[in-house]
Amino acid sequence: MKRIFAFFCVLGLTVFFSTIVLSETRLRMSTTTSTENSGLLKVLLPPFENANNCKVDVISVGTGKALKLGENGDVDVVLVHSRPAEDKFVAEGYGVDRRDVMYNDYVLVGPKNDPAKIKEAKTAVDAFKLLASGKADFISRGDDSGTDKQEKELWKAAGINPKNKWYIEAGQGMGPVLQMAFERNGYTLADRGTFYAYEKKIDLAILFEGDKALFNPYGVIAVNPKRHPNINHDLATKFIDYLTGPQGRQVIEGFKVEDKQLFFPTEKSK
Repeated sequence: MKRIFAFFCVLGLTVFFSTIVLSETRLRMSTTTSTENSGLLKVLLPPFENANNCKVDVISVGTGKALKLGENGDVDVVLVHSRPAEDKFVAEGYGVDRRDVMYNDYVLVGPKNDPAKIKEAKTAVDAFKLLASGKADFISRGDDSGTDKQEKELWKAAGINPKNKWYIEAGQGMGPVLQMAFERNGYTLADRGTFYAYEKKIDLAILFEGDKALFNPYGVIAVNPKRHPNINHDLATKFIDYLTGPQGRQVIEGFKVEDKQLFFPTEKSK
């Protein structure tokens, strides 16, 4: 009799916990590696998850791949940072309700002795022309991320095709690329947030910053439910409202590493 009672107790608990798991709603989000590597998502997602009794499943990849997941209907919402690619995503009918979320900027980082003399540059384009001297390796993301897209635009503006032995395409996220640049005593273009998050792990310095060409805005977009009816559009909309609303903005603004603010909420969503 005791064994039978114990069996039904175990069975009851199993059904109870299974019901809890099944009742938890999931939101699938693809996002850039900078939101993950910087540590922002660890503080940004829990308030939303708790308020909506849900779990956000994060796929952290470059912006190009993140948008591709949205095109295929593999996620419900995307959080990325390449405005031209985002606008194309919406114009082609893959996304709806795009809104500005936050911004930071890109920085050129490299060895403190600065063999390419990047510190002498007046503009970002000038800095890239100096990098082409080949006095040190340049590590490129090479992964179709927002950072990679921005880097390619800067080479184009400088009139340089960087296909040379000093130009190394890593095909990896921002964190590993920063580590590679450190190990090779080279340069790279990084988003400021991830650089600050890794600053104590690598002996690299910010050598050029502040040019308007290095502005780095982030946008959030719901996947179009008319194209992919099975996505969780209602929860995606709630998430967008949270990110761009007072609570999300407060979390973004309050997120710091070593007392340095990594992201700034956009004043007004578009």
